[in-house]
Amino acid sequence: MRIIELSPEDVEKRLAEKTILLVDVREVNEFQSEKIEGARNFPLSSFDPKSLPSPAEADVVFHCGVGKRSAMAVEKCRASGIDHVTHMQGGLQAWKSGGHPTTKA
Repeated sequence: MRIIELSPEDVEKRLAEKTILLVDVREVNEFQSEKIEGARNFPLSSFDPKSLPSPAEADVVFHCGVGKRSAMAVEKCRASGIDHVTHMQGGLQAWKSGGHPTTKA
């Protein structure tokens, strides 16, 4: 399985440019307590790849806490025949370690 990993710096740049749809696959309570501004929440526990825009419509980048669940989301997309293959390396933990901002409840 091919997974493209973006650094938090790349994700922040692309969010600012509005060239990606950042999808947070953490659970709702995790997302509500702290999130990356502009991210949308699609929890992995109820994740349906068909509810996402097609790859032709949006460049989707997944993220989670540390990168494990976002890689699983990529796999679920692949299993559904949807070619969303990008996630943020290290997840929210790497994002915060790099000094990037979050929004807290």
